[in-house]
Amino acid sequence: MTTRPQQITPIAVSPDEAARLAGIGRTSLYAALAKGDLKSIKIGTRRLIKIEAIHEWLASYQTDAE
Repeated sequence: MTTRPQQITPIAVSPDEAARLAGIGRTSLYAALAKGDLKSIKIGTRRLIKIEAIHEWLASYQTDAE
């Protein structure tokens, strides 16, 4: 019997990974961080963005047309 490795869903990602997941460029993501529109946390020198924060930030761009 072969066991499959379980896929672990991250709760936070690097800014580069957050940009990739959101489908935007790094510059746009860093601009959102600088403006405070997208929340992040720092642990030591590492900046992380919670997946939940990415979802909330993207949801704030929904329009009535959708």
